[in-house]
Amino acid sequence: MFDSFHRGTSERLDRPRYHADLGRLYTTGIGFLNKLERGQHFQERGFPSWEAFADGDWERALSLAAERREDYAQELRRAARLGVRHRRLRVVEFPVTPYVQWELFVLRARVDVGDEIRILDADDISNIEQSHPVPEAVILGDVVLYEVIYDEAGNAAGARKYTDRSLIRETNAGFDALYERGEGFHDFFDREIAPLAPPRVPGTPTGLRGAR
Repeated sequence: MFDSFHRGTSERLDRPRYHADLGRLYTTGIGFLNKLERGQHFQERGFPSWEAFADGDWERALSLAAERREDYAQELRRAARLGVRHRRLRVVEFPVTPYVQWELFVLRARVDVGDEIRILDADDISNIEQSHPVPEAVILGDVVLYEVIYDEAGNAAGARKYTDRSLIRETNAGFDALYERGEGFHDFFDREIAPLAPPRVPGTPTGLRGAR
């Protein structure tokens, strides 16, 4: 699964070019968007909920995440007008990292307004990650595949753009297979995330303020 991905020919895009390219192609009748997320530690600078999380204010981070529901609902209404179906698969390792714990609250706001998101335990794909992890990928129909890339600190740094149709079909097939194996978001969230205490974030020695 994803065997051809790492041998494909790509074009390196910095972050502004990646966002511009994705935005342009998104409106061209792609039909669907598949997103596969694998990393467990990222920076989301400029996103208010993440900034509150990184600053140690767990309650504010959750409040700001919930406030985005209408923004996400608008995204989905636009997608529906364009005929684009969104699906996202989030791979989660145990123990759950502070970042993923926070992110799943953000994703819950998306699911609450109709986004299609499933969760996959990393242990369930260990057999296909023996040589490399599954990719951080955004796929627009059968048109383009972006491998999202990050710097060493976990900041988004753009993407590698692939346009080979056979590679895109193979990656979509891999995504479909894993998505079918994924667990419903709320089932996973209610069992694994809701019971957790607020996380401790590196750089906040006393832990998140909501932990008290």
